[in-house]
Amino acid sequence: MILENKNILVSGVGPGLGREIASRVLRDGGNVVIGARKAESLEAAAQELDPSGERVLAHSFDITDEESCARIITATEERFGRLDGIAQVAAAEPMGDLDSTPMQDFRTTTEVNVIGSVQLVKAAVPAFERAGGGSVVLIGSQSTELPPPSPQLAYSASKGALRAVSIALSTELGPKKIRVNTVVPTWMWGPPVQGYITWQANERGVTEDVVKGEIESLFSLGEIPADDDVAEAVVVFLSDRMRMVTGEFLRVDAGQLKRL
Repeated sequence: MILENKNILVSGVGPGLGREIASRVLRDGGNVVIGARKAESLEAAAQELDPSGERVLAHSFDITDEESCARIITATEERFGRLDGIAQVAAAEPMGDLDSTPMQDFRTTTEVNVIGSVQLVKAAVPAFERAGGGSVVLIGSQSTELPPPSPQLAYSASKGALRAVSIALSTELGPKKIRVNTVVPTWMWGPPVQGYITWQANERGVTEDVVKGEIESLFSLGEIPADDDVAEAVVVFLSDRMRMVTGEFLRVDAGQLKRL
């Protein structure tokens, strides 16, 4: 129970990684606040995660709005007494290269992935100080180091900027006992990748097993990491087992880089 008595905010809770992190926070003894824009889907997720409602708070918010970020932090403290950690999963993920990416998509992606992350952390700092410290886990992307199979210029650029943010914040917030680390996924077996495989199979006139096999061949372990594999790494960083670790980047990539 590595998160026993911890109160964790997970932003960007949908059908994928955010939800898996929230479920593992509960499994490991913590309370969880789940945040995203859509209130109805959040309430449904909260009911499924904890039907009793005792250990889950659903709170809709907009990470691009500074006041909205402040409100979800306040709601966390009002419900559970203090804030111990944040898993910042919320992200915009447009596809496209230089020619096909509208500049507005580039601006929106930066606003969500970079500025939104900074706003949420900034709003949380006073709460972390009241709790005597805390842990922030950001979600990176291997697309900042390896070209993705489909162009993601705006997304890759934003995640590269977020890497610089993580380094700067870990240095600035360390004296306040606030740790900032980044978990870096590759392909994650969940709804987005499953959708990509279906799309590619239809586009190319091959089976989904063919497309999946091509992706699996990229990894030393021969398997696409799942959302829950990445969630496990996030939970460890949120826990006191990593109390002396900050400013780090952990790839959850089944050995992908080692094969290149």
